[in-house]
Amino acid sequence: MAARVLLRRSLVGASAVPRLPPGGGLALRGLGSSASRPREDSWLKSLFVRKVDPRKDAHSNLLAKRETSSLYKLQIHNVKPECLDAYNKLCQEVLPKIHEEKHYPCALVGTWNTWYGEQDQAVHLWRYEGGYPALNEVMSKLRQNKEFTEFRKERGNMLLSRKNQLLLEFSFWNEPVPREGPNIYELRSYQLRPGTMIEWGNYWARAIRFRQDNNEAVGGFFSQIGQLYMVHHLWAYKDLQTREDIRNAAWNKPGWDELVYYTVPLIQEMESRIMIPLKISPLQ
Repeated sequence: MAARVLLRRSLVGASAVPRLPPGGGLALRGLGSSASRPREDSWLKSLFVRKVDPRKDAHSNLLAKRETSSLYKLQIHNVKPECLDAYNKLCQEVLPKIHEEKHYPCALVGTWNTWYGEQDQAVHLWRYEGGYPALNEVMSKLRQNKEFTEFRKERGNMLLSRKNQLLLEFSFWNEPVPREGPNIYELRSYQLRPGTMIEWGNYWARAIRFRQDNNEAVGGFFSQIGQLYMVHHLWAYKDLQTREDIRNAAWNKPGWDELVYYTVPLIQEMESRIMIPLKISPLQ
């Protein structure tokens, strides 16, 4: 469907990469655009309120929630196929005991196995309430925790590779809170073109309103450390057919096609993971 929108726009002369017009910007803490282009679209004109020079502050400060100082860590583990069951069992036995301790300022947001996408993969999302100092405190305490040291050693023998990212949450997305299941989860990851994060935030501050009718929006994040200019959107659905129905219904809402059209050129790569929560996941 997005491809059809792009084709339709190209046929009417949209040959250049679209940009926000001068003085434009959603009322997302007064964000401005990194470039400009006039448009006559009356619906889009209604989005633009005022311009604040994005060079006045770090982009992460403009995009992230100011009400909280939470830092998120996304862990992705590629597990040896023959070890996935043992890996899940080990995580379900050890992680709750360690991270539910009150003197660790962190919380498990969700933990999953990838169902569709890269196989034999585990995905964990953690919240550190208090930002980088909280992360440092937790890491320091865990290095002195013998049970966690043994857990990491045993877990390491089951892995092919692992990576992580430190993330902040977008100010306009829902706060990821525990929810009852059963649900499947989709983690949509976008590698953006460098320099386009402000524009992405401007567009999605509007776009998220089209995707909240069915309570499917769980959380939206952008990377701070690790692979940069990465955006992650986390969604929850009853099943794959419900996912299809909800996504198709968005195209019947006036304005959604415009937002897709203007955000697609900002993306270099994108990936979708369909995930199943483990029993210990607060997001079920």
